[in-house]
Parts: sequence; structure tokens; C-alpha cells
Amino acid sequence: MNCIFCSILSGTAPASLVYRDDVCAAFMDIQPINPGHLLVIPVAHAANLSELAPETGAQLFRVAQHLAAALRRSGVQCQGVDLFLADGEAAGQEVFHVHLHVIPRFHGDGFGFRFSPMYTQRPSRLDLDRVAEKIRRVGLEISPPPSAA
Repeated sequence: MNCIFCSILSGTAPASLVYRDDVCAAFMDIQPINPGHLLVIPVAHAANLSELAPETGAQLFRVAQHLAAALRRSGVQCQGVDLFLADGEAAGQEVFHVHLHVIPRFHGDGFGFRFSPMYTQRPSRLDLDRVAEKIRRVGLEISPPPSAA
């Protein structure tokens, strides 16, 4: 396997590490949107979300939440934080090892999301209900999500 994130985790590729535990690691993005842009990744290779253990995903978000608070207190320009995870090539995933972006944001930083022209046309409740039913039906066939005990 030729995964740059696995190479970083094994120490054979450089990274500016911010955090590491037995489940995940966080380091600076080498092509940051803004200074302080971090990536949180699982230690165990998972190319996409469907390969990620639910508890590992939960730990990624716990660490991202912790790092978002650290960004706000660090002196890095940070008036807000975006969390972004692209799952699959069509979603913009470029490195096929799950990674959660923790992006410090500030007014006028020039970053933003672009929406399709169809975005302004709200679907009907009936259309929303139909899509919800499709997802719900398939979701029940897959193992249910863990409870938030």
C-alpha cells in the first residue's frame, strides 16, 4: 500500500504532529486553507467512512473538537472552525485514508463553499420524504448506529 498518511504514521514521511493516541493522530495540513489547518486521521488505515470503525470515527471527532478549542486559544487567527471530511473522489477526497480537516476560519479569509444553481430551489416535503425513506430503508439493512449512551 502506498498511502502518504500511513507513511506519516510509521515515521517514514515527515509531518508536524500536533496530537497522537492509539486511535488517531493530528498534524498540520501541508497545503493549508488558513494557518493552523489540521488533519485528524485514524491510525488504522481506512480508505473511506464505510471502512472506519464507529468508535474510531467518534474519537476523530472528539480530537477535532479538542483541537478546535486549542486553535481558538493558540493565538492563530481563528474566529470560527470548519470541520470537513470528504468521503470519496466525487466528494473531493484526494488521499484515500479517512481524514477530518479542522480549519480555522476568520472573516475575509476568502474560503467558502460554492453551491450549485439548484441550491436555491427547495425540494417539496414529498420529495424530501421520498429520499428520507430510501435512506432509512437501506440504513436499517446496514447494522444500526451505536446508541449515544
